[in-house]
Amino acid sequence: MHVKGVQGSISFDGDWITITKKEIGQQERQFRIRATDVTGTRLKPGTRLFHGYVQFLLAGSAPATETKSLLAGGRPPQSDPHSLSIRHSANDAAAKLVAAVEQARG
Repeated sequence: MHVKGVQGSISFDGDWITITKKEIGQQERQFRIRATDVTGTRLKPGTRLFHGYVQFLLAGSAPATETKSLLAGGRPPQSDPHSLSIRHSANDAAAKLVAAVEQARG
């Protein structure tokens, strides 16, 4: 499964979640999370005005808080390695990916 996000993407192969981020002016970074290590997921669908996000919660680390501003629209900061902003057009694919992760984590 693959979801194209804002300045990055998320892929899931059934065992591992790979979040790839490419910030402007920086090298591409990859973060890998084992599905069984995920303790929860958050999905905020994007709207036509604001991007949404997918966030994976892990034991022992506090989830990044939503930044509420006119530009951010209520989503975690770009520096959070466990989340990715998504466009309105990616809502369905993101929901399927989150459901697959939830099923895989048992």
